[in-house]
Amino acid sequence: MALNRAVKLSTIAATLAELGAKPTQSLGQNFLHDQNLARWIVEQVGIGEGEPWLEIGPGLGALTEYALERSKNGTLLEKDDRIIHWLRAQFPALEVVHGDALEYDPRVLFSRGPVKVFGNLPYYISSQLMFQFATEPSPASSMTFTLQRELAERMCAGPGTKEYGAITVLIGRRWKVKLLRILPPHVFTPVPKVDSAIIILTPREDDALPECDGALFTKLVKTAFSQRRKQMKKLLQLDRWPELCAAVGILETARAEELSLAQWVTLTNFAAGATADHSTKAQDLTGEIFDVVNERDEVIGQRPRGEVHREKLRHRAVHIFVFNKRGELFLQRRSRWKDMHPRDWDSSAAGHVNSGDSYADTAPRELEEELGISAPLTELGSIAACAGTGWEFVKIYRAQHDGPFRLPPAEIECGGFFTCEQIDGWIAARPGDFASGFRECWKAVRERV
Repeated sequence: MALNRAVKLSTIAATLAELGAKPTQSLGQNFLHDQNLARWIVEQVGIGEGEPWLEIGPGLGALTEYALERSKNGTLLEKDDRIIHWLRAQFPALEVVHGDALEYDPRVLFSRGPVKVFGNLPYYISSQLMFQFATEPSPASSMTFTLQRELAERMCAGPGTKEYGAITVLIGRRWKVKLLRILPPHVFTPVPKVDSAIIILTPREDDALPECDGALFTKLVKTAFSQRRKQMKKLLQLDRWPELCAAVGILETARAEELSLAQWVTLTNFAAGATADHSTKAQDLTGEIFDVVNERDEVIGQRPRGEVHREKLRHRAVHIFVFNKRGELFLQRRSRWKDMHPRDWDSSAAGHVNSGDSYADTAPRELEEELGISAPLTELGSIAACAGTGWEFVKIYRAQHDGPFRLPPAEIECGGFFTCEQIDGWIAARPGDFASGFRECWKAVRERV
């Protein structure tokens, strides 16, 4: 679909005059008027036909018109109430959300699948917005942003440079950042006082870095970079420091900016007492012994785990739903090394009932092993063994805890709290994102949560 409108300087001036508006410094408004550049930026975003996308701060639609040519499955997020009605009239095929991007909840995007996110970000909130959309779990499949050049160079910096900092490391663990192009001030109106740059963030390949505890990684990085001139030894106060430095390959006097991303991951795993090779830690559990039960959930024998799953024998499991004080449910995304449902979203914690154990014995153990917490448990319901549960009789328990949680990287890739309504919409739109056992549990107890 070709649009008849082109966002040129004259168009911008005429539209703003029609709206009785002027560019607002408090909103960080600098309108792009180079049409060739706008088209090129959208080409870098790489929107496929029908693919979902979100544009932050569309302004007068310089990028929007080219994105719409590629896919009508888009959302515009705009704060300026002077132009919101104009955007809705100009782009009726798109969803237009009126609101502050810093208050926008990215979790609503999970039901639409991985989303391409892009925009010309206001300089004064660029880093906050990037963390908002990049922090795991993230619904974004890629992010293409126009930023102040200084911030873009920090995002792409290497260790040992003055630009390399906490934001480089924290976002770099999950995202590969590439600087695409430097933009001179004159392609915008009003003309900013500094150069801009376009960067694209894409998810790192699975084998690019070992897994680690994301919460601990963040804590260590923020602490170490809080006083750049100080040695990490004095800031982190970790045990076995000489041994740690030898494992990481750094001097005992090292400062935060001297460590590469890989070294930060190694440091985190050492501090957590974990192995860096989680694929081997996700050991073969096929020899675990389960109680085999009949259709009345009565024990009729014991068999190894692998045999139970292979022959689809009835056995037992627990699922725990952990809610926070706001009534949101914590979901975990299963590790890519799991033998069943890898990378599917699942209950807060879940596990098999081993031979000789009870449901009530198993639930608190799984809560401790998978989330590193203890909390009072109440039974929510139960499900009879069926294909959807993997032939497990399941008892479902409820707990309340606001975190933080300790997520074992060999078991859990990441996790996050979601509202019940968000989960309903997500399951309805994309049921394949979830482990079948969780879907069965959610259906069984949804009216009670």
